[in-house]
This record gives sequence, structure tokens and C-alpha cells, in this order.
Amino acid sequence: MFYNSFEVWWWPFLFILIAGVVPTSVWRWAGVFLVGNLDETSEWLVFIRCIATGLVAAVIAQFVFNPTGTLAELPLWLRLGAAFGGFGVFLVTGRKVIVGVVVAEVLLLTGFWLT
Repeated sequence: MFYNSFEVWWWPFLFILIAGVVPTSVWRWAGVFLVGNLDETSEWLVFIRCIATGLVAAVIAQFVFNPTGTLAELPLWLRLGAAFGGFGVFLVTGRKVIVGVVVAEVLLLTGFWLT
């Protein structure tokens, strides 16, 4: 089964849904069943959380320091300002991730429209 297998308008959307949801869902459900009884403060889960946090930080650093596409057209000071602004709001609002992400997006989009 390939992306170009069918000539109907809805096939690419179904293909993306299947290719995007199934692989990640399998691992999410495996994680739920396999670590359901583990202690959250165990060294193993602290290690896994550190690796996950490091991967997210690396992706954010990639977007800020080595972006592609339209993001690469924005100056470094704007990308850094949006990242630090979002992080600052995240800390001030009691570590609410969604608020920090929205503020960073608003700062980045505002800077994009003004430059």
C-alpha cells in the first residue's frame, strides 16, 4: 500500500492518518501497559524522562539555530526572543505548557508580520 495507490481525493488523508497514528499509537499503548505499575520516582523512569526532555530541547534548538523553510527567513534575534519569551511565560504561569507555547507562537508570528 503506497501513497499513490488510489486515485480518490480522500486517500492521501487516510494514508497520512494511518501512517501517522498507527505507529505512534502502538508505542503509546505499549507504554501504558508496560509501565502502569512502575514507581514514578524510580531511577529508570527519571532516566527516561531526562532523555525525553533532552530530545525536546534538541528539537527546539534545531528550530531556533538551524531552521528550514519560512522560519529560516526570520532573524535569529526574533527566534531567540520568541523562545525565551515563551519559556518565561511558562515559568511565570506555574509551568503551563500550552500558555508558553501560545505566547511563543504569538511573539514569532507578530515578529514575522512586522519584519
